[in-house]
Amino acid sequence: MADDSVLLRTEGHAGYITLNRPKALNALTHAMVDRIADALDAWEADPAVRTVVIAGAGERGLCAGGDIRAIHDDARALRDGSDAAGDGAHATRAGGGGASAAFWRAEYRLNARIARYPKPYVALMDGIVMGGGIGISAHGGVRIVTERSRLAMPETGIGFVPDVGGTYLLALAPGGLGTHLALTATAVGAADALLCGLADHHVPAARLPEFAAALAHRPVHDVLPGFVTPPPQGELAAHREWIDACYAAPTVEGILDRLRACGHPAAKEAAEAILAKSPTALKVTLAALRRAPALGPLERVLEQEYRVSCAALATPDLVEGIRAQVVDKDRNPRWTPATLADVSAEDVERFFAPLGDRELTLAPGDGPLQEVPW
Repeated sequence: MADDSVLLRTEGHAGYITLNRPKALNALTHAMVDRIADALDAWEADPAVRTVVIAGAGERGLCAGGDIRAIHDDARALRDGSDAAGDGAHATRAGGGGASAAFWRAEYRLNARIARYPKPYVALMDGIVMGGGIGISAHGGVRIVTERSRLAMPETGIGFVPDVGGTYLLALAPGGLGTHLALTATAVGAADALLCGLADHHVPAARLPEFAAALAHRPVHDVLPGFVTPPPQGELAAHREWIDACYAAPTVEGILDRLRACGHPAAKEAAEAILAKSPTALKVTLAALRRAPALGPLERVLEQEYRVSCAALATPDLVEGIRAQVVDKDRNPRWTPATLADVSAEDVERFFAPLGDRELTLAPGDGPLQEVPW
């Protein structure tokens, strides 16, 4: 039976990628990642294809992320005996973390490929765009949001850490905005996505089909002016003062202290949101964000994220977080350790330990990151 989870077609001078798992909110599988990568390879070599457009089937969104149920089962198999040492040493064995590690290797390579793709890569970020959905869109050169867009890196809520280049993107966001989004797992609309640097243009959702069709016949920089409109008003700009001040603290505990002390109701809500997340994931996320700028290009950050992701496979919080949010849906995760105070600096550092011959190594491409002249 043919796999129709990714639909590919060309029309005029455009290649169109449609993620086609609408019942699963177009969540990515390894096979989907490979199919997208193969299409990009083929279209790069095809002079008739001048623009690539990616969108999601259905009305709910572009992509909700990776298939975390599969990651849950894989990580649980690892914890149930495939890695008796508990150090992630066997995290590349099928059935014991191997499937997840292989998926991430392919996915992160695709993220880097998109960022340096030599032809305009247009992402239609309508509806829900989270986790892996950010990875296949926000590294592109033309990132379109609509009034229905909801973008997020929700990983701390499932005991995981922002990946797919998320720590790279969020570290580049102005002031404390990226740290706020990473720690709270807050979803943002079009205006806030633009403010945070996760998107480039707002196009009304009703006009997306017409916009996408026009790209088959005209260059994207000629098409955009006829479709771009101001987005609905966002929320984050009005909160920059307390966000920048609070998230400048050097530790998660310090951030929480500042959020509680600042007196703004939204800051209190942010503190409560953070406290509901995995303590280990919070501390590792903050460390990853703070280390990202010094690493340089996206590829180096993706390599760091791969170490962190593989380490997370061997921790209890990833399995527990996915269980609580997606499998049992009781929304009551029991984190281990249960408090920030119980997560030591050594615990955090283990997530960044070199993987030896299991490292992901990405060579920066010859060209710049995706950038389209207007």
